[in-house]
Amino acid sequence: MGNAHLHSIHLHPVKAVRGLAPRQAVVEPWGLAGDRRWVLIDDGGKVVTQRQQPRLARVAAELLPGGGVRLSAPGMPPLTVPVPRPSVTVPVEIFRDKVEAVPAEDEAAHAWCSSHLGIEVRLVHLDDPATRRPLAPEYARPGETVSFADGFPLLLTTTASLDALNSLIAQGEYAGEGPLPMNRFRPNVVVTGTPAWAEDDWSRLAIGDVTFRVAKTCGRCVVTTTDQDTGERGREPLFSLGRHRRRDGKLVFGQNLVPLSRGTIRVGDPLRILE
Repeated sequence: MGNAHLHSIHLHPVKAVRGLAPRQAVVEPWGLAGDRRWVLIDDGGKVVTQRQQPRLARVAAELLPGGGVRLSAPGMPPLTVPVPRPSVTVPVEIFRDKVEAVPAEDEAAHAWCSSHLGIEVRLVHLDDPATRRPLAPEYARPGETVSFADGFPLLLTTTASLDALNSLIAQGEYAGEGPLPMNRFRPNVVVTGTPAWAEDDWSRLAIGDVTFRVAKTCGRCVVTTTDQDTGERGREPLFSLGRHRRRDGKLVFGQNLVPLSRGTIRVGDPLRILE
């Protein structure tokens, strides 16, 4: 895999909304700098994602210097939301985890998001990613934490595996839904120049000068069936993953990574498989 390299980087300042594709990104212990530090919660404190609200796919979030975000969506005036000052936190329920976060100070932020979705939500910020949310203990080493990502600091996918999956979709009952773009899988890093499904066997790797360990294969959910431009849902890729990529009861695509070092990764950086 001498020509394997980083094909693209994807950053999601607000969990579940449209991502950015910078040419480089800083890797912190809990993920890419600025990735998924904001999230929406409902009136019970539970995280709201595209699982419940596919319309979130139509919201874009631009990351601003200092960590604030600029939100935009069709038919909505853009809104700039600064990082809130340290203040009283609110409990956030994200899957099995309970995390404290700081609400956006401007009520307009909550109103903007609520108006777009048609339900009452609040926008909150993860003020201290180094301490707030430990990794799941069955996959963690001491002191490892994560942002508001589903479970791990980074998600890696490969162009060869997407090509292979699209070939499977083309042979199936819902061939008309393919080929699917990579944004269905909402990765952080996409690598190219590897064989299809080679990532299944990786345990440690380096992108440029930054090293990572592979925590576990990524089980996929209904979000992958959501068109990231329109918010509309189909049957793929879960139908084909269910037939061809079922592991331990999960439909899998991609690998979850935990950084072992800090640094900056850049599009074009070489990929090295260490173990």
